[in-house]
Amino acid sequence: MTTQSPLAIEATGLVKSFGDTCAVDGVDLAVRSGSIYGVLGPNGAGKTTTIRMLATLIRPDAGTARVLGHDIVEEADAVRAAVSLTGQLASVDEDLTGRENLILLGRLLGLKRPAAKDRAGELLDAFGLSEAAGRLVKNYSGGMRRRLDIAASIVVTPELMFLDEPTTGLDPRSRNQVWSIIRALAAEGTTILLCTQYLEEADQLADGIAVIDRGKVIAEGTPAQLKASVGSGALYVRLLDPEQRPEAAQLLDRDLGAVTMEPDPAALSAACADAARGAEAVAGLARAGVRIADFSLGQPSLDEVFLALTGHTAEDAASGARDPVNEEQPS
Repeated sequence: MTTQSPLAIEATGLVKSFGDTCAVDGVDLAVRSGSIYGVLGPNGAGKTTTIRMLATLIRPDAGTARVLGHDIVEEADAVRAAVSLTGQLASVDEDLTGRENLILLGRLLGLKRPAAKDRAGELLDAFGLSEAAGRLVKNYSGGMRRRLDIAASIVVTPELMFLDEPTTGLDPRSRNQVWSIIRALAAEGTTILLCTQYLEEADQLADGIAVIDRGKVIAEGTPAQLKASVGSGALYVRLLDPEQRPEAAQLLDRDLGAVTMEPDPAALSAACADAARGAEAVAGLARAGVRIADFSLGQPSLDEVFLALTGHTAEDAASGARDPVNEEQPS
């Protein structure tokens, strides 16, 4: 019987090694039911291995976890019956049409043929694939395949959905479409565990985030809490005349301190935790005759959070990193 716990996932001390490589090194997670929870980190951080343990595809070497109230080792069948997993690669059959894929999956999941056809039609409409429903999937674009893959995961709506890098390789338009689908699923009550290396994706979608690096959770909280944890925000100023930047830098250093020259030759920024101080600094520039094109006061980005926590950006960490679970599969 499914638990009434407010937590959809409770994991303590999960460990998984492949040979001499420790992919996951004591991960703890607490995911609230009905939320979108982001697991953020570069390739090779241990995100996919963690998902595969929680989805009962591989057994942990140590630690415990309960998914929807069921132990992932002792009650693996019950976990599988209540969750779905959409990985980095499409799992649909390229030699079938979009409609045929969804009908087949409906039949495999126990729907009678009329119900399977109706459900396929509903999903094709909802995911904007009706016009392509009769085309072979191998002729779909990357974005269309990803939408069909997610549709296939919810032919029977799961209580919990694991999404592993759902927008990898997609163009911005397709990525935004997938984001809309994820938000809609959560609004209907499905709990979503979203693994991503894209900081913007976690910032846009997640209610809570766990930052994983080298197999460990190194920080956890809401996006706002993580940003606040690394210090103040910043005042960003762009000038009409780039030649006035040295003067502007001197004035901002006097009023705020810690001035950074941005790559744009007309832009600069300064650490600023207080909106009133930022407004006064901008007014000071104007009084001094420095002409301002635009300015903004913002929090640190999640990339700055990741840099502060790990000493490197997520992009730098991702280059050359590999997740051992994708190379060495357990027997």
